[in-house]
Amino acid sequence: MEREAGQLTRRATHLEGDVLRIGSHPANELVVEDPRVSRFHCLLAREAHGWKLVDAGSLNGTRLCGVQVRDASLELPESRIEIGDSTIVVREAGSVHEAEVSPLPNFGSIYGVSVAMRQLFEVLRRVAKSNANVLVEGESGTGKELIAAELVQRGGRADKPLVIVDCGAMSAGVIESELFGHARGAFTGAVRDRAGAFELAEGGTVFLDEIGELPLDLQPKLLRALAAREVRRIGDDRVRKVDVRVIAATNRSLEREVNQGRFREDLYYRLAVVNVRVPPLRERPGDIKLLIDAFLSDLDATQHAHLFTPALVDQLVARDWPGNVRELKNFVERTIVLGGEDPLASAAWERFRTPSASDATPGAPAAAPPEGAAPDLTVPFRLAKDAAITSFERRYLKALLEAANGNISQAARIAGLERMYLHRLLQRHGLRRADALGGTAGGVRSPPDDPA
Repeated sequence: MEREAGQLTRRATHLEGDVLRIGSHPANELVVEDPRVSRFHCLLAREAHGWKLVDAGSLNGTRLCGVQVRDASLELPESRIEIGDSTIVVREAGSVHEAEVSPLPNFGSIYGVSVAMRQLFEVLRRVAKSNANVLVEGESGTGKELIAAELVQRGGRADKPLVIVDCGAMSAGVIESELFGHARGAFTGAVRDRAGAFELAEGGTVFLDEIGELPLDLQPKLLRALAAREVRRIGDDRVRKVDVRVIAATNRSLEREVNQGRFREDLYYRLAVVNVRVPPLRERPGDIKLLIDAFLSDLDATQHAHLFTPALVDQLVARDWPGNVRELKNFVERTIVLGGEDPLASAAWERFRTPSASDATPGAPAAAPPEGAAPDLTVPFRLAKDAAITSFERRYLKALLEAANGNISQAARIAGLERMYLHRLLQRHGLRRADALGGTAGGVRSPPDDPA
């Protein structure tokens, strides 16, 4: 029921899907023409045992059966939602058609047997074949970066450059330079011309991680780059045409950010040509056993499968997993390290799972001792080990880049690594293609790594 121009109107709508957005903007699945309804007012999300109502940061609030809520489970077969001056009566009906699901329990390195994940796999299979911009939304640890990597590897731009920009790890000035480049003398420290991510990814893909953190004053420039397919370096009058596909990821609700005026609505639609939502682990507990087996295989540790007894798996299924799949993977690794000790009950596991501030290591890791030198026993074991690993990784990666002549795809094949993971390693160590070619070179370049 809606109030339009002072008159009450009624209409019925049959909606399909796992996420149904409600608001006054035409892009919603249910459009409510009410001046007191926000553009993206609220949404209905399917859960394992029913439907949940979530307010999307609306200006006037969302009420369920007269009670204002931020999120709440719907009581079916009928619930009444009140937004603005309108009332929505929700009834669950039978599906008009069956949703398409993938017959496979994985999409590359992403695993799941739940209906939600197999529906996601089918969507990703179709999206990978297109050149459309994609927005991947989901909580931290759900695997958004893995999804981006699979879309790149299965798309038509797989052999073209991939450039990663972490919008949450840099200041506004640095992000602008990373995205669009700068001219020599554009600002203090700009000692040479520098191409940005859009130029370096020509013909390939730009992955914008944590796009919800992009400062508001930079959003018009990104919108212009997406709309006109052209960029202009800081301090330069020349406009350069670019041909890139953009995949963005965020753990924020961008609809909420749009309502609060922190994210441009027009930019949202340029990015979300295809919107992919990744369900949190707590909504697919039936996938936990499959994920454990996959992690054991990836870690080459299947001989430790006996540690994950049916009783332990039952405990894992009952947990909330706020860190999602990433937290589960960490748990599997800790369980292997702790061996027969009960990881859920041990103080050691709790320390691994939630490090305290006193456990943090300030500054850079200690320098690794020269090869063959006696270890410095005044350095704690953990720091010495981290330093040795860091030294090995850097030497290996430099040799790998040289062997592949700076070609990232070839380097990934030689090392047996996923391209996205290799990019992360390279940017963690501050390496790029130019290090293999002996100077400045165009091509793939990676910004500083995500500290999380």
